[in-house]
Amino acid sequence: MSTQKETRQRAGTVEENALRFETEKAEQIIEALNSDLADAYVLYHQLHKHHWNVEGAEFLDVHVFLQEVYEDVEAAADELAERLQALGGVPHASMTTLAENATVEPEDEDVYDVRTSLANDLEMMGDMIESYRQHIELADGLGDYATGEILREQLETIEEHAHHIEHYLEDDTLVTDSATH
Repeated sequence: MSTQKETRQRAGTVEENALRFETEKAEQIIEALNSDLADAYVLYHQLHKHHWNVEGAEFLDVHVFLQEVYEDVEAAADELAERLQALGGVPHASMTTLAENATVEPEDEDVYDVRTSLANDLEMMGDMIESYRQHIELADGLGDYATGEILREQLETIEEHAHHIEHYLEDDTLVTDSATH
């Protein structure tokens, strides 16, 4: 596929970094960030699927909302990859490696009603929120306050999106009973 003949850094390795962060500590943070990166791409693809398939009276609002969320998730993934590279690591990049290292479980290929889809997104976000909290604690405990801050900002965004999904899933609606029968 590539014409390059020399590998600059093997996947799974950690090199010294310009941030002067100890390699042994960087290895732990890089592993956590690669896990978060893999989870982000699983969520990104699931949100994109739901964006494509949403239907119903609230179509446009949910369609636009899901696009905003998957764009935020993609930006977060990019930031995670750049941070772990700065720490001397190699970001997971292949679909196979991302799928193998994700800790969240994506839904299958079927198309579901919007409530089920959003509930599945909320479940995945909840798992990621828990993981982020653990990784913030890890980064702070190892003295990597910059990574902790990056994760805090991303945690705040994913919590906000989860809160909005929670509101979408409430029982209140503007749709009349006659429209749903």
